[in-house]
Amino acid sequence: MNKQLFQTILGPLTFFISAWLLNGTFEAKAALALGTAIWMAVWWIFRPVSIYVTAFVPIVVNSFFNLIPASHVISQYFSEIAVLLLGSDLICLTWTTTGLDKRISVRALCSIGTSMKNQIFVWFLASTVLSIFLPNVVVAAIFCPIAVAMLHFVGEGEISQSKTAIPILLAIGWGSGIGGFGSPIGSSANLVAVSYIEKLTGHEFMYMDWVIRFLPVLGLIFLMNLIYLFFLPCPTKTLPGTKEYFQEMYRGFGAMKKGEKIGFTLFVLATILAFVRPLFAGLLPAMKPAYVFLFLGMLMFFLKDEHNDPMLTWKYAESHVMWGMIFLFASGLALGKLVIETGAIEELSKIIASMNLPAGLAVMAMGCIFACFMSEISSNTASASISIPVVTGIAQSLGLNPIPYVLGTIAAVNCAYILPISTRAIPIGYGLSASAQIKYGVVLSLLTVILVTLVSTACMEWIPFFGDL
Repeated sequence: MNKQLFQTILGPLTFFISAWLLNGTFEAKAALALGTAIWMAVWWIFRPVSIYVTAFVPIVVNSFFNLIPASHVISQYFSEIAVLLLGSDLICLTWTTTGLDKRISVRALCSIGTSMKNQIFVWFLASTVLSIFLPNVVVAAIFCPIAVAMLHFVGEGEISQSKTAIPILLAIGWGSGIGGFGSPIGSSANLVAVSYIEKLTGHEFMYMDWVIRFLPVLGLIFLMNLIYLFFLPCPTKTLPGTKEYFQEMYRGFGAMKKGEKIGFTLFVLATILAFVRPLFAGLLPAMKPAYVFLFLGMLMFFLKDEHNDPMLTWKYAESHVMWGMIFLFASGLALGKLVIETGAIEELSKIIASMNLPAGLAVMAMGCIFACFMSEISSNTASASISIPVVTGIAQSLGLNPIPYVLGTIAAVNCAYILPISTRAIPIGYGLSASAQIKYGVVLSLLTVILVTLVSTACMEWIPFFGDL
């Protein structure tokens, strides 16, 4: 109890100490906003209370110190992305009630095999590739429940206590993040970058130009991340059972029942509609992926299974929806609002701009580190919106071509691994240990920033077309 009490007090204590130390360098409100990020990080690491309780710290701090309008913070807790997560969860709840989760789990084991390296590789590859074309959050929301169902099936009871679950869920969370910069549509942050590049060049930035420049970088990051995942500690090299055993078990399930078909069809339909949104955006401009998932999730309360029972009841949904995951994700958005609207990031940008960094590697490293830091405490989109103008301003003040620095920065924006914010909150919501993600994410974040900085600098120096737009 003494240890828990100390760790509990440590959160607000570090908040006040850091705010006091930063006051003067930053305005008082900005210092308090940065202190809030430190408080939340401390509680996420030591977990004296549930990580979902930590998610409400931005509301509490803002209510005491009135840093920004309360509505700006509160609104983040049921934002568009929160709606998407709720809709996805409603659809996936029917997997358990119909037995579809077991069928999908065994099918995955039949296809991937039981080797842990195979499992890590396939989940990481699928998450990375799919997030090139779909929003990162959608990809994580698709794969996490499948992976967790599979882990439960092979005997992993409490996912938060499972060391076997760590590399698999990290592969999904990290893969969903890095794949975002494989194409301009992979992340809304990329569209911010495209907008800035078009303003700088005065002409349209073709999607093919993006792919040519970023796919090689993504390939190197993917390879380094995969090797890192392979070397994470894991208690077993194979999951219980053999491929042949699961194939025989799958045949024993027989044909899919009506309820299973409905649950599977609506989930696939939601995924496809999110992917082909450009085809119907003109007809239904407000029907974004979030509302597609919610609409199809709500249908589960009306559709009937083979026993003529509702696919989902509110009583079951109320007690099984992952409300904590939704609030955890929202807390990152709320924290981002605090650090941006209090001017903390603007002041930090001015400090960086005044450093008079030499051209080349130093400017590129600063841009990548700053972008990665911003992505850790806010959304990728906010990070891009703040990082790119800062890097552009520094490059132009030194008389440099800003384009290669912008390209390096946007790659770094999509390479955040540590705090349970944005896409990284979703695996945590499904049981991944937040402290494990922070522990392993710190090392990988450092390695990735170094890699992105060196590769981007090398491309700028030795591949003329890289920055020629």
